[in-house]
Amino acid sequence: MPAIFQRRPWLLAAAVAATLALGACSGFTERTRGALAAVTPYKVEVVQGNFVSKEQVAALKPGMSRQQVREILGTSLLNDVFHSNRWDYVFTIRRQGVDPQERHLTVFFNGELLDRFEGDEMPSEEEFVATLDTRKKSGKVPTLEASEDELKKYAPKDGDKKADADKASPSASLPPLPAAYPPLEAAR
Repeated sequence: MPAIFQRRPWLLAAAVAATLALGACSGFTERTRGALAAVTPYKVEVVQGNFVSKEQVAALKPGMSRQQVREILGTSLLNDVFHSNRWDYVFTIRRQGVDPQERHLTVFFNGELLDRFEGDEMPSEEEFVATLDTRKKSGKVPTLEASEDELKKYAPKDGDKKADADKASPSASLPPLPAAYPPLEAAR
């Protein structure tokens, strides 16, 4: 046995404990690796850019001013200093369990007026919202109307009719309003 362990026996105990702990960890890791592989970490939803809908693209007409285009589409994501007559609208969304979506629309100006636009086929707002809803549909729609029998359960009783009449006219229980109010400011 080395001399250091004879002078400091606690160091020997620590070395033995560390060796045993490392041996136990390797067996633990191998057994649970398959279970941990099934667990996926939460990935943050990343949305970048401007969502441009089919309805917004349909509202664009050549000859519109830059301000009119900005009112319809919003401020563009990319403004190139070297191409001041071009605005790029880029939209990306990355969500866990769903394929990433990416769409581009480029708007070209001739001076201050819209010349043309080109880009991907844009979804309508309704189609886009449908892609965001990843909840499973049950297919069963609840009934939204009550039957006559169900309404009879909640019909007011004779004693409740008087209480309902009092609730219907709350002004009967309030004191009368004063004829005049005091002035808001003190007289000068």
